[in-house]
Amino acid sequence: MGMAFAAGAMLYVISHEIIPETHRCGHQKKATFGLAMGLVIMLFLDVWLG
Repeated sequence: MGMAFAAGAMLYVISHEIIPETHRCGHQKKATFGLAMGLVIMLFLDVWLG
């Protein structure tokens, strides 16, 4: 149960603090591409490593 709360806290920080900050600084394309690639790599590793 504690891991679920930790994961939720991390998602909150990413979605409410870091992503908007990168878009305010004029790095929209790089930030969006980095987020998308991170998700793709994470999903690939999850499936590959089991």
